[in-house]
Amino acid sequence: MENGDTQKGTSKKIERVAESLNPHELKILPYLEEQIVDICKKTNLDKVSVLRALEYLQNKEIVKLSYKKKKIIEIGVNGALYKKKGLPERRLLNLLNEKRIAALQDAQKQASLTENEFKAAIGVLKKKAMIELKKEKLILSADKFETTKKMLEEIFLDSLPLEYDSLTDEQRFALKLLENRKNILEIKEESLIEVQITELGKKLMKLKIKDGGMLEQITPEMIRDDSWRGKKFRRYDITSPVPSIAGGKRHFVNQACDYARKVWTEMGFQEMSGDYIQNSFWNFDALFTAQDHPVREMQDTFFIDKNLELPENKKLVKAVREAHETGVAGSSGWKYKWDEEKAKKLVLRTHTTCLSAQTLANLKISELPAKFFAVGKCFRNETVDWKHGFEFNQTEGIVIDKNANFRHLLGYLKEFFKKMGFEKIRFRPAYFPYTEPSVEIDVWHLEKKEWLELGGAGIFRPEVVIPLLGENIPVLAWGPGLDRTLMNYYGIKDLRELYKNDITQLRKIKWWMK
Repeated sequence: MENGDTQKGTSKKIERVAESLNPHELKILPYLEEQIVDICKKTNLDKVSVLRALEYLQNKEIVKLSYKKKKIIEIGVNGALYKKKGLPERRLLNLLNEKRIAALQDAQKQASLTENEFKAAIGVLKKKAMIELKKEKLILSADKFETTKKMLEEIFLDSLPLEYDSLTDEQRFALKLLENRKNILEIKEESLIEVQITELGKKLMKLKIKDGGMLEQITPEMIRDDSWRGKKFRRYDITSPVPSIAGGKRHFVNQACDYARKVWTEMGFQEMSGDYIQNSFWNFDALFTAQDHPVREMQDTFFIDKNLELPENKKLVKAVREAHETGVAGSSGWKYKWDEEKAKKLVLRTHTTCLSAQTLANLKISELPAKFFAVGKCFRNETVDWKHGFEFNQTEGIVIDKNANFRHLLGYLKEFFKKMGFEKIRFRPAYFPYTEPSVEIDVWHLEKKEWLELGGAGIFRPEVVIPLLGENIPVLAWGPGLDRTLMNYYGIKDLRELYKNDITQLRKIKWWMK
């Protein structure tokens, strides 16, 4: 009795599983013992459809899938060319077989080789002791039999593609000789899927199940004409995994910039905004940066081949000129003749501090105290590496208050970076043309295990404040880079990854949330 109940339960399970099979699963069921390539051919299904059907069958315990990876060595772009024309060393060897001796300066052209190919060919043949180089001449030193038989590299190219794990010792040696040469070989990693049929799967295959025309979905038309009545619906396995959906969302850098704006706003700051292109007056001169300062050279700054007139406020321009030439509030200035034409040169802004200068110039004393911030892109002619880029986001801030002091400055910075996820922060004494005292802001990078410089801060010098505001009032100022902050939060080790727009990264990366 118990055995009969067991058989009855097994039959019901088989029936239930059979009813859940979709058309693609039913198509591949008879061919589960075949290779995936053969299943595709016999069912007229593409590889993606077959693999998806196999995954569904695994969820229903009809098959078990195991995955293996293997390296395949294939012929590269240059390898295909050399297989047709001959390796550079073969072409040079053919030339020397005819002449025995060839002038070094003529051999490259006669063998139809590029400069790099010619150098590579000489290097290979010298290592094989087949040629000598004497008095600007190439001399063949190998015998005819040795020069006409196929080289190990040529035999290897002819045998491609090959599986890496199945290489012989000779083939591995040939691989070592060729793999450092540009685009001759291409090593790809392929995933292999092995299909093991379960007992349930074997029983289903014996039944030779056919699609009984079960419904998979109800359409509006079927509801209107009642054609769904009396039909059977295919069973669905609601526990089966489905493809993940990557919904649309903003770029994570933009999300982070919005979060920084939120932090500053919650701290009582108003936002400043402005153009990427500024004249040198606002970007440098209004900030008391000397006109012969290295930062104003092409090595550091991107210049636009046009000029822009100075501000209409002549009093402001005159005050900036005097600050540079003779100084203000007891300072001596830079002691040179200030050049208006240099101040008119257009640049891609090197910092958002130019917005602080413009804000101060438009501010009235009656509006004080006041706090402003900016988050925006800046541009510098930097050598690109893991922590430098030629464009970057900066977060700018100023506090204008007669009672403000250096301790307040450090307090604002600590609070901001704490909210941005940094606990370990340090300040180092620094020098900037437009602040005194000045500090550099460093945070500890968990991945690199080193201090990461974010940018500078300080209190604006009188030479900046007096021309712009009219009197010397303390102005706390900072402008650290925001992109390096993002690197720490997202665990990104290379600054360049922020903007490479890897679709997989963009889909998987977490939202900026606190």
